[in-house]
Amino acid sequence: MAIDAARLGEVQETLLIPLYGRAVETGKSRPILRDPKAVEMVRAIDYDFGRFDGGRSLFGTVLRTSIIDAWVLDFLERHPDGTVVEIGAGLNTRFERVDNGRLHWVDLDLPDAMALRSEFFAESDRRRMLAASVLDDSWIEPVKTLPGPYFFISEGVLVYLEEAQVRRALTLIAENFRGADLAMDTTGRWMIDHQDNHDALGKVSARMRWACDDPAEVEGWAPGWRLLASGDLSRLPARMRDRMPLPQRIGLRAASLIFRQRFGHYRLNHYRA
Repeated sequence: MAIDAARLGEVQETLLIPLYGRAVETGKSRPILRDPKAVEMVRAIDYDFGRFDGGRSLFGTVLRTSIIDAWVLDFLERHPDGTVVEIGAGLNTRFERVDNGRLHWVDLDLPDAMALRSEFFAESDRRRMLAASVLDDSWIEPVKTLPGPYFFISEGVLVYLEEAQVRRALTLIAENFRGADLAMDTTGRWMIDHQDNHDALGKVSARMRWACDDPAEVEGWAPGWRLLASGDLSRLPARMRDRMPLPQRIGLRAASLIFRQRFGHYRLNHYRA
C-alpha cells in the first residue's frame, strides 16, 4: 500500500526534493552517493516526484548532503562517541551513511514529518526520534542526556523561517550546548527574490524567508557563533573530492563560474558555538 504524502505541511513537503535527488543519483552508473533506502521510500510514497525531473537542483541537493556528510565524518573521527542532531531530519538517511557503531543520533522534526519518517525508521539504543519544533525547548533536555560534544545539522530547514525565528533556534543551541558545531545552509536575497522560478521550489508551495547575504553576520548574534568554513556547492571537502570523477569536478567548477550569481547566493557554512 502506498504511503500518502498529503499529510505533510507546506514546508515539510520540501523534504521530498532531496529524497528524490538521492534516489535519482543512486540510479546513475557512477553516483557520488548511493542510497537504496531513498529508492525504496520514493517507490512507497504516493507523490508526483516526476515534477522535479530535469532540474539541476536535484543534483545540488545531493552535493549539499554529501558535503555535510563529509563534515560529520570529520567530526566523528575526532569524537567517535559524540552526538549528532539532525534538525528537520525529514527522510534523510545520513545516520545509515555515517554510523561508526558508536555515535549517538537525534532525528528532530515536526510531528507530521516525524510521523512519515516513522513509517521507514525506528529508534535504537543510539538513535532517538523527537517530534518537536527546533523553536521549542522541549527537545533540549532529551538531547542533553546524550554524550557530547554535539554536532547540529540544519540542511534546507532554517532558510524557511523568519530571521527572528532563526535567531531563536541558534540561541537555544548556543546557550545549551556550548562548543557545539553547526552545519547550516544560507540563502542570499537574490535567491529569495527569484525562487518562484527555481526548478524545484517553483513546483511546491513553500517559500524561503530568511535572506542572508553574508554568513559571517551570524557571528554577531548573541550569544555568539564563530564561522569556521563557508563555501558554495563547488567547494568540496577533501574526502569528497577523492571519490568524484575528475570530469565531474571540472564541470562543477565551470558551472560555479558560469552561474556565479546563483552559486554565490547559496552557501554551506560550518559554525561553532
